[in-house]
Amino acid sequence: MSLGISYTKTGRVFGVGFAMLLGSVAAPAFAEEPTLNEEAFEASKQLYFEQCAGCHGVLRKGATGKNLEPHWKKTAADGAVTEGGTLALGQERLEKIIAWGTEGGMNNFSDIMSEQEIKDMATYIMMEPPKPPEMSLDQMMATRKIYVEEEDYPTEPMHGRNWENFFVVIERDVGKVAVIDGDTKEVLTHIPTGYAVHVLKASEHHSLEEPEQPGRFWYTMGRDGKMTKIDLWQTPDKMLVSEVKIAYDARDVAVSGDGKYVIGGGYWPPHFAIVDAQTMEPVKVVSTRGVNVDGDYVEEARVAAIYTTPNEPTWIVAVKELGQLWQVDYTDLDNLRIDKIDSAKFLHDGFFDPTGRYFQIAANASNKMVVVDTETHKLEAMIDTAALPHPGPGANWIDPNCGPVAGTTHLGVGTVTVWGNDPENRPDDAWKICYEVETDGPGLFVRTHPESDYIWADQTKHPEPEVQQSVQVISKETGEIVKTIQITEDEGSAAVHFEFNADGTEVWVSKWNLSDSKEPNGQIVIFDAKTLEEIGRIEGLYAPTGKFNVYNRSNHVT
Repeated sequence: MSLGISYTKTGRVFGVGFAMLLGSVAAPAFAEEPTLNEEAFEASKQLYFEQCAGCHGVLRKGATGKNLEPHWKKTAADGAVTEGGTLALGQERLEKIIAWGTEGGMNNFSDIMSEQEIKDMATYIMMEPPKPPEMSLDQMMATRKIYVEEEDYPTEPMHGRNWENFFVVIERDVGKVAVIDGDTKEVLTHIPTGYAVHVLKASEHHSLEEPEQPGRFWYTMGRDGKMTKIDLWQTPDKMLVSEVKIAYDARDVAVSGDGKYVIGGGYWPPHFAIVDAQTMEPVKVVSTRGVNVDGDYVEEARVAAIYTTPNEPTWIVAVKELGQLWQVDYTDLDNLRIDKIDSAKFLHDGFFDPTGRYFQIAANASNKMVVVDTETHKLEAMIDTAALPHPGPGANWIDPNCGPVAGTTHLGVGTVTVWGNDPENRPDDAWKICYEVETDGPGLFVRTHPESDYIWADQTKHPEPEVQQSVQVISKETGEIVKTIQITEDEGSAAVHFEFNADGTEVWVSKWNLSDSKEPNGQIVIFDAKTLEEIGRIEGLYAPTGKFNVYNRSNHVT
């Protein structure tokens, strides 16, 4: 990718243009060592954005992943000073870490990067990180594109299909999402979106003010900051109706309860933007830089999860590095009310309890699940878990001993942690560990359905292929693993993410083809939710990862 960055012989920038995250106002003034030529530097910068920045940060100060600055120094409360950095680790050791991964939750990149890319990346992270530019409302507006005018939106579905059982599927590395008919298993279309879409959200049923046609409009957020609007009532060739870019690096999106606004959260710049849900015009941007729970100012305070609160006219915005959940009231954008709730670092992803009152979110680096009461706008609890909790869309169910519970997988260890989450009817069990299940390896996602007898957990973060390619099924009745299912034996592929169909009779699992992700050989493997037997495969997909069923997501089914 050409970024329009020109270098003098000394390696300093004198002309700047940018694409996505990677435009910068300054580049390293290269010393004698380490160095990269311009082509290798640009390629490594792009690859770092795609594969590394999410965990380690654009400025490389670390979050879920470790600090990757060339040199860092920390002073403890007792005055003790510790130092480290990538320069101290050196080229050879960094190459091994990148290639092989670590036991702490970093996967191996030997299947994703070539040997030369690994070598160049090791050199790149020993150089000073370039700082990307900011983004204004005017810059956002300039990126807006309309593919279908509002007056041309249909007043009823145009395809005669059961659209509430559609699945919207992320095709990660080709920058697309696929729309699949859950009844017929047909892939209806591949919609161009932002790079590596992280999350899709629909308009949802809301207890205060219903949007029109909940579940009809879907909004994606790519890692390149592009937000797209999808209309599932259109014919497949017209489902992409508009788009706008709200950041250079981003992760999440949510629709207001009344369906009027969409909010997108930036990793860089660290801000959130509020967009008109109909026109896709950006109307407000709010910086999230600030002072964290430790009292330190954080420049790269990134927005991780964003969710619409089902019972309040607010969004929950997780500011990762601050360790704060911001509850943002969208009823008066001119006088925006934000309640900042201190919790723990580094906030990542979460989900609501069945009542929609309590938001449960992982604070990865603190090994905690944080619980916020969205009715009082206050911290409810913090639950100690195993290393690096990561629930994804989460799971709620009824346990025979603890009553209503929720659970999470972990990036750092093969464990599913289960806790009580019904403070009104089961106060003695609420926010306390009910039990833990030891799995074969660390994973990304856990999922269930009210009609299912089981909880499904993946093991995508384990470095060994056989484990990485398998999922484990846990009984709600006994809390024990009842089946391990190997989704694929194809080299360079892994099993990841679950979604049930609308009535809970099927479970869909992704065969994620990491090593050749731009080829259409990814699959979705479908299982009978009762018998746990495979009943079909959907082929022809490009790196399928997350899957979102219209009915389940618009009705808060977890």
